[in-house]
Amino acid sequence: MQDWNINDYLRSHIRTVPDWPSPGVQFRDITPLLQNPKVFRILIDAFVHRYMDPSLRPDVVAGLDARGFILGSVIAYELAVGFVPIRKKGKLPFTTVEETYELEYGSATVELHTDAVKPGDRVLLVDDLIATGGTMMAGKKLLEKLGAQVMEGAAIVDLPELKGSARLREAGLPLFTLLDFAGH
Repeated sequence: MQDWNINDYLRSHIRTVPDWPSPGVQFRDITPLLQNPKVFRILIDAFVHRYMDPSLRPDVVAGLDARGFILGSVIAYELAVGFVPIRKKGKLPFTTVEETYELEYGSATVELHTDAVKPGDRVLLVDDLIATGGTMMAGKKLLEKLGAQVMEGAAIVDLPELKGSARLREAGLPLFTLLDFAGH
């Protein structure tokens, strides 16, 4: 039997779109991972098997708007824990806490319901990709404002040249990613 590498298999299902959304950017499109049921199951299982370990098992999974919702909710379901969305400002109907972070051009704000987590909850924070790390850092700060412990940040792809993963680790957030891509 031929050797099989899950990371190579998943990498082969990520589409690179050159010059999108702007010239020089190599956009890493994860939608092909989601379209094929076998690939999607292998992707989710890669996360679920890690977080089934009692030392890494979260009390709740938080997903970052919007692709973190896709992954995070399925991971939470498979782990039999709750899921909470961290949304862009103005999308949540109940009382919220908010965190603003810097983007390449301007800033953005994300929000979380004030009752989304309880003090002491161990939270797994999920997104599809780590670029500059701004969104995940904002999510971490929001969860910590409510007294939760963000035990790990998880994503499919890391773009290490953009230094987001280094910034997150320096801020004390352990990270788990399946793949990294050179460039941005």
